[in-house]
Amino acid sequence: MFLRGSVLVFVLITMQSCLVAKDYERPDLENETENLFRTDALPTDSLSMADVSWKDVFTDPYLTQYIEEGLQNNIDIRVAIQQIIAGEAYLKQGQAGYLPTLSAGASLTHQELAKNSQFGSFFNGAIDQYEAVASLSWEADIWGKIRSNKRAFQAGYLKSIAAHQAVKTKLIESIATTYYTLVALDAQLEIAKETTETRRKSVETIEALKEAGQVTQVAVDQNVAQYNNVRVLQIDIQREIFKTENALSILLGKQPQNYERNSLDAQEITTEMKLGVPYVLLRNRPDVIAAENDFIQAFEMTNVAKANFYPSLTLSASGGFQSLEFDNWFNTNSLFANIVGGLTQPIFNQRKIRTQYEVSQAQQEQAFLNFKQTLLVAGQEVSNALYAYQAEVDKFEFRENEVEALRRAESNSEILLDNGYANYLDLLTARQTVLTAELNSIDNKLEQLLAVVRFYKALGGGWK
Repeated sequence: MFLRGSVLVFVLITMQSCLVAKDYERPDLENETENLFRTDALPTDSLSMADVSWKDVFTDPYLTQYIEEGLQNNIDIRVAIQQIIAGEAYLKQGQAGYLPTLSAGASLTHQELAKNSQFGSFFNGAIDQYEAVASLSWEADIWGKIRSNKRAFQAGYLKSIAAHQAVKTKLIESIATTYYTLVALDAQLEIAKETTETRRKSVETIEALKEAGQVTQVAVDQNVAQYNNVRVLQIDIQREIFKTENALSILLGKQPQNYERNSLDAQEITTEMKLGVPYVLLRNRPDVIAAENDFIQAFEMTNVAKANFYPSLTLSASGGFQSLEFDNWFNTNSLFANIVGGLTQPIFNQRKIRTQYEVSQAQQEQAFLNFKQTLLVAGQEVSNALYAYQAEVDKFEFRENEVEALRRAESNSEILLDNGYANYLDLLTARQTVLTAELNSIDNKLEQLLAVVRFYKALGGGWK
């Protein structure tokens, strides 16, 4: 009869547990993702650029070498790996939640009793007791609390993995950005050097024209000033190269040094810039994955907090050897055992359980809002990177036309000046303008490359 009653109670409690611990279901985010990318060319293909390995996106051999080194040596990457190890330890703890706890110990107790007392006269005033005991305790998961706790630890572990993936994605973006900046600075330095040599020769020419009486000292001074101005520019670019190489050293976890690299003209990213549907951000973008796992963790901890309102069933057992004499300590007559089953229902607990539940609900809502916010930010970054790339592509043709036109203007101004048909100020203006246009053209090429890098990172590419 007792057995049947116990089975009935267990079945009823198990059925009730289904109503306490809820299973996680991803929120409906269709409205949030429908127009996330803000583009007229709405994608229908689930494939995106993020599905392509970084080794196929970046083909410059120097750049791929530096990315490999960074992934091996970068300090942030190594810290993220330690976070994964910690998360894995918590995951193992959660998986062990269904197991009983077992402890063992041994003790020696000596008591001095009053000789005139009931027990003191019997034991001659003193008692020595030797004890070796093992205790086992197990809590039945009747409300799904242990299961939810396990799932919370699992979500925390997955969040640490996603955090590591986010660091990898960010690191690859930073290394590529720094490398492309270096090759662009090299191109600007080359132009500065060529311009420096051209203006040095121009100073010699203008001085000869002054000797011939065709121009004044003012013209000579203006040309000398322009020559020194481009030399200052050359020094500034060299300083930026030095600082950028040091920044690359930090990313690679190495001491500051010079780095080999190819030219800007050799840089090309041929991977098709596929958007994919916005919903793929949920599986590609590490920070979105981490935010969802953070929400899952908060959801499961709310289940745990809710289960605390209900009674807990605990089974405990203890047994071992107990003797008043050392020689008989491990004798069979010294064996003892206890088995206890208990059902504990919290009634008044200074409102701690309700407070814990209300706090967990607030934290769950906070995690959900952070999840939505992360998704919106991801969509914004994809949208911005895509628009920036298209803008730089559209500007490129105009930049090239501008440079060609200004070079012709510079050449014609120089010919007219040599023949006495133009003012030297026109030539100085044309030279300064063409230099600025050439530098801007390099910036335009750099921004195209960086826009692709940002687009790749925004989609969640790099960690696969």
